[in-house]
Amino acid sequence: MSDYPKSEFPERKTDKDHISNMIDPLGKNPERVVEKIDTEEFIVNMGPQHPSTHGVCRLLLKMDGEVILDLVPYVGYLHRSMEKIAENRTYLQYMPLTDRIDYVSAMFCNHVFCLAVEKLAQIEVPERAEYIRVIVDELNRIASHLVWLGTFALDLGAITPFLYCFREREKILDLLEMVCGQRMTFNYMRFGGVSRDLPPEFIPQAREFVQYFKPRVDEYEYILTDNPIFLGRTKGVGILDQKTAIDYSVTGPNLRATGLKWDLRTEEPYSIYDRFEFDIPTGTNSDTWDRYMVRIQEMRQANRIVEQALESIPEGEIKTKTPAVFKPPAGEVYARIESTRGEMGFYIVSDGSTKPYRLKIRTASFSNLAVLPEMSRGWKIADIVAIFASLDVIMPDVDR
Repeated sequence: MSDYPKSEFPERKTDKDHISNMIDPLGKNPERVVEKIDTEEFIVNMGPQHPSTHGVCRLLLKMDGEVILDLVPYVGYLHRSMEKIAENRTYLQYMPLTDRIDYVSAMFCNHVFCLAVEKLAQIEVPERAEYIRVIVDELNRIASHLVWLGTFALDLGAITPFLYCFREREKILDLLEMVCGQRMTFNYMRFGGVSRDLPPEFIPQAREFVQYFKPRVDEYEYILTDNPIFLGRTKGVGILDQKTAIDYSVTGPNLRATGLKWDLRTEEPYSIYDRFEFDIPTGTNSDTWDRYMVRIQEMRQANRIVEQALESIPEGEIKTKTPAVFKPPAGEVYARIESTRGEMGFYIVSDGSTKPYRLKIRTASFSNLAVLPEMSRGWKIADIVAIFASLDVIMPDVDR
């Protein structure tokens, strides 16, 4: 810098200079200076078919130029009365419908419904079944985060991470298909355990995947984490402070990115998660980049849990026997788990019959979407793509 005196650097044009040149590009009237341009507010619909809305969601944007003054999410395009249907199905008949709530993380939907019913009916789960549940849950967590990471990068214009992420996701889906015959809507868990045992080839192939996946996360980071374009689109963008996150009941990676170390697997341990060693990643700046980094680290920790569970899984029964005509006692119960997107819970009221009298589902995406307006005001419309994608909202998880 000492070789070039400051006076020799060209002065940067101000906004006023820029506007003047746009209005008088040939400089025929150099005295014409624009002090201010008055713009009129207008409304823009983003969606419901926009690819960056990750489902059938409509965002109503109130704009001043390219700057967002306000944002209103409109939902309901995928509402299928999932809670009302439960009142007309037996408990077991409702199990396949839980897969459709968060179709990218169907194992968690199965698991939390089972937990609620098992808590209501005081059903004990065999130890081997608990290990199997943890293994398939954490594999599903990795697969879900891979879908998010690939589409998130694609929204920002990076194509390669999408191809890499879906390459690894296919390997996980091969493993889950080996277990239950399905690649997305698994319908695998049952009250008191799981529907079938692991095939003999599952554990060797799962161990092979665990070792294969470890360096793959480094590949994703090599492409994205310190990429100047990626940093420009994510660092300091869409900040969600911790108080606002708590006020809106935000959970999961979006909450942990604010610096709050809250994860139900450690705060209210369920299943056998208290037997495994794993870290809870948190952020510091609570921006889009932090939400990305928390999920990157979560994939590593999920892989770590799977590795431990595969090494210590015992032999034994995979399911506790339940009556052919299943009638849990009358009462009410709430069970919750740490799903991919945050807290998922089932509240069940039983009248002692074969069907739930009332069923209410608490999903993470509903609260995570509700906070979007707070994060969007003052940002430009191009930033909404990154901010919205960083929340990892799945629309069936919102509408149910």
